[in-house]
Amino acid sequence: MAFATFLIVCPTSFFLGILFSFFPYDYPLLWSSVQPPPDAHLDLLEAHLKLLHNAPSLIVQIFHIVVGLGLLGIVIKLYKPTESNLLFDGGSLALYMVAIIVYIVNTVKGLRIVEAGVYGVGYMALSEEQLDNVDSAGYDADTGFSVLGREDNLKAGQWYAERSDEKLKAEFLAKENAAATEKQAEQQAKTGGATAAAATTGEVKKQTSHKEGKKHR
Repeated sequence: MAFATFLIVCPTSFFLGILFSFFPYDYPLLWSSVQPPPDAHLDLLEAHLKLLHNAPSLIVQIFHIVVGLGLLGIVIKLYKPTESNLLFDGGSLALYMVAIIVYIVNTVKGLRIVEAGVYGVGYMALSEEQLDNVDSAGYDADTGFSVLGREDNLKAGQWYAERSDEKLKAEFLAKENAAATEKQAEQQAKTGGATAAAATTGEVKKQTSHKEGKKHR
């Protein structure tokens, strides 16, 4: 199952890296106290989003392959589920699907709007609608970052839980083996004592019989 975990953690970390690259653009939009951000910043963000939307098909295919690898890893772990898989990997699947849905429903749509340059219904290059759209892109990135970050936390929690469980099992087996060894030693001691007592009794009887034989003579 280590390979399946690798298939989950690596794509998730890959996507977190992509989303982190949006942070310099999203911070002035969502977290800065200076609102609204300057038009130059909106133009930079627009250029960045258009660059992503017009990326070569090879890059898009690689992105979708990585998405598929993450899903494959989760399915492999859920194929023969244990209690740990049902709890942690079931949650991972739910979070992963949330991220995919946000990407399909919001992110792709937002990139197409930015590429077309049409903001709002029937408006062209309207600054207020432009700001709302790039704000939405920022919220999508933050949502994806939050969801995928929680998924990595689930993987870390699962790793810790499995290691703790293995440690407890090893301690329990060690105690069981020690108790079994001690019990076996006690039984051997009792058996040895009984054998020695029987040997002593036989020797005494032999000596007694020998003495009685001498008396009869």
